[in-house]
Amino acid sequence: MIALFGVGAFVYLFYNFLVYALCLIALPYLLFQIIFSSKNREMFLQKLGFVPREVWAGCQGDPRIWIHAVSMGEVSAIHPLIRELQVRYPKGAILLSTTTASGIKIARERVREANAVFFFPFDIPIVLSRVLRRARPGLFILAETELWPNVLRLAKRAGARTLLVNGRISQRSFPRYRKTRFFWTAVFDNLDCLSMIRVPDGERVIMAGANPVHVFVNGNCKFDQAALSVNAAHEEEMRRLLDLGQADRVFVAGSTHEGEEEAVIQAYREMLRKHPGLILVLVPRHIDRVPRVEKLLTQMGLPDYILRSRLESGGRMGRKVVLWDTFGELFKVYSIAALVFCGASLVPKRGQNILEPAAWGKPVLYGPSMEDFMDAKELLEGCSAGITVRSAADLAETGSRLLDYPQEMVNRGNLAREAVVSNRGATRRNAELAIRLLEGP
Repeated sequence: MIALFGVGAFVYLFYNFLVYALCLIALPYLLFQIIFSSKNREMFLQKLGFVPREVWAGCQGDPRIWIHAVSMGEVSAIHPLIRELQVRYPKGAILLSTTTASGIKIARERVREANAVFFFPFDIPIVLSRVLRRARPGLFILAETELWPNVLRLAKRAGARTLLVNGRISQRSFPRYRKTRFFWTAVFDNLDCLSMIRVPDGERVIMAGANPVHVFVNGNCKFDQAALSVNAAHEEEMRRLLDLGQADRVFVAGSTHEGEEEAVIQAYREMLRKHPGLILVLVPRHIDRVPRVEKLLTQMGLPDYILRSRLESGGRMGRKVVLWDTFGELFKVYSIAALVFCGASLVPKRGQNILEPAAWGKPVLYGPSMEDFMDAKELLEGCSAGITVRSAADLAETGSRLLDYPQEMVNRGNLAREAVVSNRGATRRNAELAIRLLEGP
């Protein structure tokens, strides 16, 4: 059969067999969500290709550029690239898709340059054909290593050029790519260019089956996004909201996951022994976990907390713990920190964006699981602005030591800021690559 169809065709035949089998299994769940869940109805209808006509109404320009960013972090990271392309093609149409509800919310609120925002369709040929007929992209851009075989193949068949930006393959996931190289070679063949973050990422994607001629190393757009987003007005807003004085010191624990809040609370209680005025701002990665974190705070001896949603300007009411239960403000919260811990790292979740607090000039603590941000980790550790901690005790000890020497924290923070600013440029390089694909060399 492989000889009859060819390796690439066989790969897609097998992949689509699995896709349609999963569709049949998931169909009752999808129908239930569409019929009975008003919260999820829009998302699942669009994922099945039923994007409302009004979404396409503002997409009459040329060239048409479809950009996909999986979630909130990727949408933010790719925003500077969208700005660059909109400036280059003011009469064009930029279509932005994302997979999650948080990504859609951020895209609609902040990415004003996009002419259309919609949920990314399932990687099913019949669904994608419907969306591609409406989208008609001349260029299709994937952000991060969000590889969907059918959309790449069908976009190419429809005449679009295809580009991966901010690509990465971690050392941990590389063995899986290499073992299934026969599959990924067929997928990578449908990408005109692969713009990877670091040299090791470029080497790994080539060993996983990509054509070396199509691989570039252009850096990380998140450096540009972080550096460009710093605004003194954000810090003023947060200081007013929390009623902070100049002498107040804040420990911000951002993007925490299950299993990390306990460590943060334990470390905070330990740090309070030496630094009794320290304020904790705890920002879980997922808002729906806030009730669970509230119980933890009470059980671990910190019942006198306040939810961010209950804060009024000038009304912190003397509380030392603020639990953040609103969406999309973490970058602003980092501005008021003396000490930062970035979550998804003490548990095996591959890390979160440590460039955001670094851009504010903050030294950053994080756990050992940082596979998705190795370039940022190596950069910050290279200038003594990033520190790995491995437990609650380690977090407490390191945090207390930094708080004991405020000038050292300032110096480390300045180095963090300089490192982020000096590594900008990935957005421009990726924009130039996109323009070359659209216009030719």
